[in-house]
Amino acid sequence: MSNPIIHKQRIFKKTIKIPGDKSISHRSIILGSIAKGKTEVTNFLNGEDCICTQKAFESLGVEIETNFHDSENPIVKIQGKGMEFLRAPNNDIYLGNSGTGMRLLTGLFSGLNFKSVLTGDESLSSRPMKRVIDPLSLMGANIESSEGKAPLIIYGSPHLKGINYKSPVSSAQVKSSLLLAGLNADGVTTIIEPEKSRDHSERMLDYFQSPISYHHGSLEVSIRRLEKPLQAQRVKVPGDISSAAFFMVAAAIVEDAEVELLNVGINPTRTGIIDVLTMMNIDFSIHNLREEGKEPIADIIVKSSNIKAGEIRGDIIPRLIDEIPVIAILAAQAKGTTVIKNAEELKVKESNRIATTVSMLKQLGVKVEETDDGMIIEGLEGREFPGGDASIVVIDSKGDHRIAMSSAIAGLHSAKPVEILKSEFVNTSFPSFFKYLGLSDVLR
Repeated sequence: MSNPIIHKQRIFKKTIKIPGDKSISHRSIILGSIAKGKTEVTNFLNGEDCICTQKAFESLGVEIETNFHDSENPIVKIQGKGMEFLRAPNNDIYLGNSGTGMRLLTGLFSGLNFKSVLTGDESLSSRPMKRVIDPLSLMGANIESSEGKAPLIIYGSPHLKGINYKSPVSSAQVKSSLLLAGLNADGVTTIIEPEKSRDHSERMLDYFQSPISYHHGSLEVSIRRLEKPLQAQRVKVPGDISSAAFFMVAAAIVEDAEVELLNVGINPTRTGIIDVLTMMNIDFSIHNLREEGKEPIADIIVKSSNIKAGEIRGDIIPRLIDEIPVIAILAAQAKGTTVIKNAEELKVKESNRIATTVSMLKQLGVKVEETDDGMIIEGLEGREFPGGDASIVVIDSKGDHRIAMSSAIAGLHSAKPVEILKSEFVNTSFPSFFKYLGLSDVLR
């Protein structure tokens, strides 16, 4: 696609059905593939990351049927036969830009009885994998890497041993990797985190009837070796709150705006963005709360707001880590100075998101200071983003989908058009983003 150029909007009123949650879509493929029976997944996110996970399991002999013709409700049907029927892949498994796919599959494949090789694109190959390799090695896994980075060569063994692991970081990917390895480990595998990370794996493992033990909100989770196959389930994937966050911010910063977001997952380990909306005086409301497959879902309405600055730090950070680039756009429109701290994890995302977010804000004409663990943002008090001296603001997303989408949202309230480089990377998590943004209205 050509580089999109976003123009200022004075009215922004939409109802949007948010595409499926990326984290849950990944996990539905993984658990459906190792379960026994047919798992049907509706509202699956057919983004590039999740398609890579789908193809990975097809290479292991799993029959997966997809119907993506209805863009409003992509469906995946997985014919699982149980973990013991997975076969060695004939070729290396390519996972594109997906850190979730690589870290979770490293855990699962460590306990399978064959060799596998996991590769990725240039960005994924630069990201740290020792955070899963090291604890998996304590379980007896045999993994070769390129100085702790992909490609990963996994010599699987069904004779892993359970461990008690006190994780130095709060990471759902690390936790999930060890839980999946624990399905093929003797004894009990227990993970303890410093702060509570996303618990989609725990909820879905429970839903598929695994031997998991945890309590909502607890920092500790345990799992035992799988003695009988997981049971196939029907999975309705909630809308991704990380994707919804872009349109929450759009509604808050654009004049005369109101956006209704349908079927949004509001898992408590993901609702840091909701807490930020409250703290920053955003006009929003939550309706039609219900539960699907152990995941809470609701509809959310957000309107134009008088935004106040705040401090974002501590245990809220794991609950909004992916939303920080677009929260920075919100903060840049606030009255006062916003401080974001304790967000070192941003440095090992698709880009160094502290550096790329700060660069994005500077290009938009915002006064911002980069710190070791976050940033300090001086708000514009609702004024348009001024941009620099040129007639158009050009932002290089560095191939990071969330930087590209955050830049686009800023363009809705910019004095100058905003052009986004490498915008194709939005397909990683939100293929329909520009359509929902309004191609006919916004892109010239």
